[in-house]
Amino acid sequence: MPRSVNKVASRARRKKILDMAKGYWGRRKNVYTIAKNHVEKGLTHAYSDRRLKKRDYRSLWIVRINAAARQHGLSYSVFMHKLKENNVHLNRKVLSAIALDNPEVFASIVNTVKN
Repeated sequence: MPRSVNKVASRARRKKILDMAKGYWGRRKNVYTIAKNHVEKGLTHAYSDRRLKKRDYRSLWIVRINAAARQHGLSYSVFMHKLKENNVHLNRKVLSAIALDNPEVFASIVNTVKN
């Protein structure tokens, strides 16, 4: 009895890896064993960097809010504390967008919080 191997599935598996390796440099794009290692490493970085992106954006929003609040004589921590005291429910993403795009609206938010 001849040996039976599922060539269709194994070829599809290799083709999937090589398709994911398109654009890589050198043998990383066309030698399966090398491409497999680099694709796995790339997917690992992609997974972890999706979480790092959330951290990076939050820190960017905090920097923007801090800069805008300091123009009105408040530090970031004092400003956020006063927002909570006055029950102003705006998240950091929205506050940074307001500070960047509409400084006069941000100034009115700071004035309502200050008083």
